[in-house]
Amino acid sequence: MSEDCLCYWENGRNEPRLYQYPTIIAFLGYYPFDHETETFGGKIKRYKYEHGLSNLKLAKMLGVDEGAVASWERSKRLLSHKGW
Repeated sequence: MSEDCLCYWENGRNEPRLYQYPTIIAFLGYYPFDHETETFGGKIKRYKYEHGLSNLKLAKMLGVDEGAVASWERSKRLLSHKGW
């Protein structure tokens, strides 16, 4: 990571990429994001951030459609055993 990159983050000119989140979280020693994490959707988002995963990567890991992950994150559709 360059010094300029960090400066841009600090000044709000740019944001870290999702794949960089696990390293940032590890460096800080805590989860710095302020979205809710109590609902299933919030837990999905937190897991994605902690592991630097896009919806597509998480969907592939789980063997589901990318849209399902997006729906879960928005809490629009809950996980069901039958119809992943």
